[in-house]
Amino acid sequence: MIDRNLKDIKKNKISTPLQNLLPVKLMTCSKWSVVIMSVIAAVFILHACKKETVIKPPPIVTQTPAIKYQNIKLTSGNQIQINQISTYQYELNTTGTDPYLSLEPLTASNPTDSVVLTFEYQCSADIGNIQIFFASPITEERSVKPGTIPSSKVWKSYSVDLGSKIKQFSWGNAGDFLRLDFGNQTGVNIQIRNIYLRALNAAEKAEALVRDELIKNDLLLESNLKKYLSTSYSSQITEVKVGATSINIKGSYTGTGEFSLCEIAPYDHLTQISTFVNKVALSTPAFSVDIDRYVTRNGFKYDRLLSKWVIAKIGTQSDEIVSYARYAGQILSTQNMPAQRPSGRKGLGGYSVNRGFGTDLDDLNISSVTVNIPFTAFMYSQSRSNAIAHTYGDKTYYFDKPRVEELDRTLQIALSKNIVVAAIILVQKASQCADPEIGKLLQHPDYTSEGIYTMPNMTTPASVNCYAAALDFLASRYCRSDNSFGRIHHWIMHNEVDAGLSWTNMGDKPMLVYLDTYIKSMRLCYNIARNYDENSEVFCSFTHSWAAAVEPRFYAAKEMLKILGDFSVAEGDFQWGVAYHSYPENLFEPKTWNDKDATFSMNSPLVTFKNLEVLNAWIKKPENKYKGTIKRTLWLSENGTNSKTYGNQDMKEQAAGFAYTWEKLKVLDGIDAMQWHNWIDNRAEGGLHIGLRRFPDDQAEPGGRKPVWFAYQAADTNQEDVVFEPYKSVIGIKSWDEVRYIGPIQ
Repeated sequence: MIDRNLKDIKKNKISTPLQNLLPVKLMTCSKWSVVIMSVIAAVFILHACKKETVIKPPPIVTQTPAIKYQNIKLTSGNQIQINQISTYQYELNTTGTDPYLSLEPLTASNPTDSVVLTFEYQCSADIGNIQIFFASPITEERSVKPGTIPSSKVWKSYSVDLGSKIKQFSWGNAGDFLRLDFGNQTGVNIQIRNIYLRALNAAEKAEALVRDELIKNDLLLESNLKKYLSTSYSSQITEVKVGATSINIKGSYTGTGEFSLCEIAPYDHLTQISTFVNKVALSTPAFSVDIDRYVTRNGFKYDRLLSKWVIAKIGTQSDEIVSYARYAGQILSTQNMPAQRPSGRKGLGGYSVNRGFGTDLDDLNISSVTVNIPFTAFMYSQSRSNAIAHTYGDKTYYFDKPRVEELDRTLQIALSKNIVVAAIILVQKASQCADPEIGKLLQHPDYTSEGIYTMPNMTTPASVNCYAAALDFLASRYCRSDNSFGRIHHWIMHNEVDAGLSWTNMGDKPMLVYLDTYIKSMRLCYNIARNYDENSEVFCSFTHSWAAAVEPRFYAAKEMLKILGDFSVAEGDFQWGVAYHSYPENLFEPKTWNDKDATFSMNSPLVTFKNLEVLNAWIKKPENKYKGTIKRTLWLSENGTNSKTYGNQDMKEQAAGFAYTWEKLKVLDGIDAMQWHNWIDNRAEGGLHIGLRRFPDDQAEPGGRKPVWFAYQAADTNQEDVVFEPYKSVIGIKSWDEVRYIGPIQ
């Protein structure tokens, strides 16, 4: 403060005391002289004060720039009512399944550091599928989905960092605006106020730095994986055979130097390892090595059934991969389980005994079902009452007995009717897990809030053991020769992985990085299931995307399948199948024969009911078969047509959509089964009426059978032609031959 005042004095030319101006010699005068001089000085100072007033410097005050709140454009609402309550405060009510609105266009350029969209809100229900468009133009490519806005009865703040997208789209010029899409639910009340863009705070800046580093690491991993898959290695592992207590590995290497057989656990990244730790020295170029199946490692009894193996040349500074890694190709099963295929093609999706309408299994002649198993809803890390204990890796986990017994009843009923079951393995985000500790272990570390489910975390030994324990519990219970609790025949790994950000989330990843983790999850389940049932298969799950992603930041199913095939060739094939969701292009529109993006080309953007011939042709190609000779299993595991309402015409169009599909399936022998979804209309599906039955709480006819139910019942019976006949006119055809494409698929 002293230094600053001195500077102010010089700057403002403020008068100083007289003694600082007088010659030094005057200061040595007599006492009387001092008195006289003091009086003179006082007069001088008074005189000076009259001529020049001392100016005190103003205090330094840091002012926060005024916040520039944004207004909602009142005429911009689509399926949403907008009422302005006061300045910058609005009440919104969604009136349809596509509610959105726009903010007023910018009147001046947006400051470059104003990148965080912030507002306060209250809302009556969770708002999922939030989407922000950077206009104009308004396209899917110029949008972002930041996740769910949780319901709240009190005012809460919501913020999302849009910085990377603002930069990517060069958004922020005068005239630009944001469009906000508020999910897909009708009847939601939203209070919103004080919408504005602001700068990142300190915590957000730190998070941004972490994201940047994560992106950098992901790009490096993607580059390494591409190099790995494109390299031709002279050395190879030819066989990995897993027995009860030991594993035999055969292969050969070429070249001079020191070589080792190295182990890669699921939590390791093969291409990121510079020096291998778990290895066995090789003494001859052609080798056959026997190792213990179980080892104690990281505090667990680790089953090396889960590992893959690679040959490396050992160096002084780093080791060099000289072969592809290879998973187990032969696994000794603990019992003999007969193979089973569906007796027909009709199935149901999301079957559970507690949904009621159990006679549908017989009335509809169902031969296959999918069963959702979000095991994190009933798995615990600590002992608790009324739980089933299961020990894996020398650690005991606990499963809620009532929930497990409910699953038993579902699978036992399916078993009693000779129905083939595919379990859909779902991992909930941590906040929804029954046990926070399980959630902490299994939520992927890069999970983002826009995900409904998470990719399982397999980055640490504890997480791998936890995930493997859950799968081992399910396989040991439902793959038994005595079928005591029912049977799981196949395993659908997670949901719609081409839409990973929404359904099986591990963050915004390069496709190859995402798929590398997904394949680890598939392999882990496959090896554990095959330990109990040599006929178990795992299915990969996709939306109706094919050669194009259905939305930005998603992936294309065809490309993912190609790379899955590449990994299978490189690291040893395994019996995986495809669980495809061939919904119409617009899930709300049952007239699938009008789908524009479903063409009869192997490069069709989508595969819907209209062009199932594409999927049928792909699955039968030799390069896509298991070990080049066995057609992979293909289920249409989640599919249906919608009735927009319960009006007669809408329900007739829904049934016509099924009849159209069934007539195609009759000549497509590459497709093994279809499971209608949803079996019963579900109010949690964003306004869809996609079931064979009405809503269970429908006022007019609770759970009533819709026309599509009767069409589904008639399919593959002697009543089929009679029941299907009225739907020809809806489609606009005279013969069912007209719906079948018989040309080439190229």
